[in-house]
Formats: sequence, structure tokens, C-alpha cells
Amino acid sequence: MRNLSRREMLRHIGVSAIGLPVLMGGRQAKATDYPRGAIARNSDPETLTYLAIAALGGMERFVKDGQSVLIKPNIGWDSRPEQGANSHPAMVAALVRLALDAGAGKVVVADNTCNNPQRCYKLSGIEKAAKGAGAKVIHLRSGRGEEKTIGGKVLGKWPVFREILEADVLINAPVAKHHSASRATLGMKNWYGAIDGQRGQLHQNIPQTCVDLANYFKPHLTVLDGTRVLVRNGPKGGNLDDVIHPQVVMAGTDPVAIDAFGGSLLDLAPADLPHLALAEQEGLGKIDWQGDDIRQLDAAKQH
Repeated sequence: MRNLSRREMLRHIGVSAIGLPVLMGGRQAKATDYPRGAIARNSDPETLTYLAIAALGGMERFVKDGQSVLIKPNIGWDSRPEQGANSHPAMVAALVRLALDAGAGKVVVADNTCNNPQRCYKLSGIEKAAKGAGAKVIHLRSGRGEEKTIGGKVLGKWPVFREILEADVLINAPVAKHHSASRATLGMKNWYGAIDGQRGQLHQNIPQTCVDLANYFKPHLTVLDGTRVLVRNGPKGGNLDDVIHPQVVMAGTDPVAIDAFGGSLLDLAPADLPHLALAEQEGLGKIDWQGDDIRQLDAAKQH
């Protein structure tokens, strides 16, 4: 079966009415006209990604003609998609197609893995899916980072990969899962894969490090994979009995709300994730993911 285009998919699931609101009452749309986030449930990863992005105003809101786009999934582990350790390859591929359809001149998919990069990229399914969708796939290899001023409370200076910094548009595409040290790996912690150096040292203060990194990279868009969630023995896991299947994707411009929602998939309250309060205090977003400015969408009810 061939891949559906974005417009074909939106017509198929019947969401054209919420897609791409270029004009609002005869005027050009502003950022405040859009929701902070959109939560799409009850379908496959590709459909949920298309639905959530459409509810935000479409990828054209974030990507302009000719721009370079860097998509940063979690590809940290040499695990299969069903094990829930990495971002779902179908979600990543959908983001690549959306960015190219919006006019991107180049789309790069990259991560600094924990296990062997060749094995991680292959077993995760992300390399094949991203290339098939039209992306350039890059391994962010240790030793190539360039020292930059992060300016955080924990991170003053740290080596960062230039591929991340050179992109016009940054899309954070994490997976929601359990983590033995921080209780959860979500969007803000996903930026550990955008830096070089001795990252293990940063586990001494994970909450503030997450906030420092989120404040430095400031993604244009975050898309959280909650289609299947590793709820125990993370960050790598391996046992399929440790994986649940919420069938949900959340996309938005508020990384704090997205991480708070991701925590809820693991039955974690905001107080269980100290980086959320720190991030809210630094103005990165709001913990509330259930407000009126968060769209709740059920793909099963779209027609």
C-alpha cells in the first residue's frame, strides 16, 4: 500500500476543517490563535501525527519554503519498535513527509545514541522509515561536538553538535517511557541526544539539566510519541510485558505541558517530575495539559 500524502490522509480521517487556518476572520492568523498543544488518540502513529499537527495549524505554520529542518527523535537504544525504547519510526516518517510537503529544502533526522549507532538506527526502524520518507539520516558521533555556551544553571558550556544548531527549524520527537534515574524520559530529556561529551555526569542533576537544555535549544515544535509506552525497566527495557499501548500522540509548542502529559501516561503526577516546576518557573511553558488551549482529538470519532 502506498503512503498517503498529508492532504489525502486528512481527507481520509475527515479533519480538513481544523487544518491550516491561514486566515482568522479575514485577518492573518497569529500564534495566539492556535492551541498550545493537541492530543490525538486511537489510531496508528502516522494518522495520529497528521491529526495532531493539523490541529496546530499544519506544518506550514512551522516550516517555510526552503528551510532546513532537524528532527530529533529518541534513537538511543538497539531495540525494536514494539519494545518502546525509541520513538516510533512511523511517527518520525510522518514528520519528515509533513516538513517536505510544507516546503522544507532539507530534512535531517539525527541523534547521539547510547548503544552502537548502526544497530540503534537499524533495529529502531527509524533509519529506513526516515530515508524512505525523504530525509537525510545522520549519526551524531561522539567527539564531534563543538563547545558552546549553554548559559544554564548546571550547564555553563558543553559540546553541542553543529547539525542541531545549523537547522532553521528544530522538531523534538521524543518517546514517553520509564527511566530508572529520572522516572521518565520525555521531551526535555530527549535533548541529551543533541549534545556530546560525558553525558553520564549530567545525571547528578537531571531536572535542572533538562531545563537548561530545553531553554537552550527551544524547539519550534515538540511531538511526543505515546503510541506504546515502556512503563518499567527503562530507559531500554526489552520485555514486551513492560509495554502498554495508549495509542496517543501529543504535539505542540509548550514543552512543559507535553512533558506533563507524557508523565500522566506513566501515572506520574507533575510533582513526581521536578523538572516540570523548574521549567514553568523559567517561563518555558505551563504544566496544565488539560486546559481549553489544548485540543483533545479522537481519531476514532473523526468522519
